[in-house]
Amino acid sequence: MVKQIASATEFCWPVRVYYEDTDAGGVVYYANYLKFMERARTEYLRQLGFEQDKLKQEYGIIFAVHSLSIQYQKPAVFNDALTVSAEIIDRGNARLTFRQMITRDSDETGLCSAEVTIACLDADKFSPARIPQPIKEVLHGS
Repeated sequence: MVKQIASATEFCWPVRVYYEDTDAGGVVYYANYLKFMERARTEYLRQLGFEQDKLKQEYGIIFAVHSLSIQYQKPAVFNDALTVSAEIIDRGNARLTFRQMITRDSDETGLCSAEVTIACLDADKFSPARIPQPIKEVLHGS
């Protein structure tokens, strides 16, 4: 679902914590938050009409994480219902930066937040590539 917040568009994706997501302490393993965020970014692009495999086939590009900064505030545990948000906060010719947050649905507690920069890459050479114009047009409207 996409919801309007002020002048920005924030995409939200629901996630349920499964037993396999947790570590020996019974909390979500730290790297799994990154997987949840990846799913939200993928679903955001899908909702905008861009399937990852089609981007490679039609435009010869892929998106890959270039860098990220993440802060963990509280743990999620087995069976928690979570909401993962993804909001584009910066756009370049060959990159997008997202602000992402994960909250627990039952009490709206913020669990972690991150800024994730993804790079547009030539799918064959794995070198930087410009984001194709049709994609830019849709993203600038988001």
